[in-house]
Amino acid sequence: MIGLIGFGRFGRLTVAHLSGACKMVVSDSGGKGKVIRSAGAEPVSLAEACSQEIVLLCMPISAMPATLEKIAPLLTHPRSLVVDVCSVKTLPVKWMRTKLPPTVSLLATHPMFGPDSAQDSLRGHKIVLCPERIDRDRFQKIAARLASLGLVVIESTPEDHDRQIAVSLALTHFIGRSLSSFGAQDFLIDTEGYKRLLHILEVVENDTWQLFEDMHRFNPFAAETRREFINALQAIEAHLSSKEK
Repeated sequence: MIGLIGFGRFGRLTVAHLSGACKMVVSDSGGKGKVIRSAGAEPVSLAEACSQEIVLLCMPISAMPATLEKIAPLLTHPRSLVVDVCSVKTLPVKWMRTKLPPTVSLLATHPMFGPDSAQDSLRGHKIVLCPERIDRDRFQKIAARLASLGLVVIESTPEDHDRQIAVSLALTHFIGRSLSSFGAQDFLIDTEGYKRLLHILEVVENDTWQLFEDMHRFNPFAAETRREFINALQAIEAHLSSKEK
């Protein structure tokens, strides 16, 4: 049985894909009992969700420290395993190690998909796993189970994950938000390249500003990546300006 904490867009997606294979209980402070039941899970208290063998954390990155402090004394299962799904890994792993009891196993994950891209199927989507404090045999069984759902499982360290995701996710969202602020829109006279730019904008439009801010604020490599990108833009702008004089 899985105890899920948080029932936002990704929490709903998780229940939709996993509730058919295992029983799921959900703790959420938003009064979403009817929606949780209709999705295929059972609404429960925070204590009951934390008493399950696997506890899945589905909340904004910025809410994790306070949540970990709340659940630490409630993780009563003898084989308790806490799993997070944050889009950054270094800091969440540090928080889990310092705030949760040493008897609790830890598995840091980043599902590389969301409610828009994986609404119908998980097949072909990637998920990153960072085995932090977990028996190797148990980790391999979980990885195999995820692979059986059609997911592409990638094992990584938190630091290597954050270095790569600072470019592949945080920078992509930075460009998408910039296009939105610029006012990018469809044109009758366009190009395939421009259509691809608009696709980046579409990718980020349904995500919250909190997610965007958190993936930059809590990734130790995001600010450096942004600066390098902006420096590259400025260098290209300077080159073009020099030709226009």
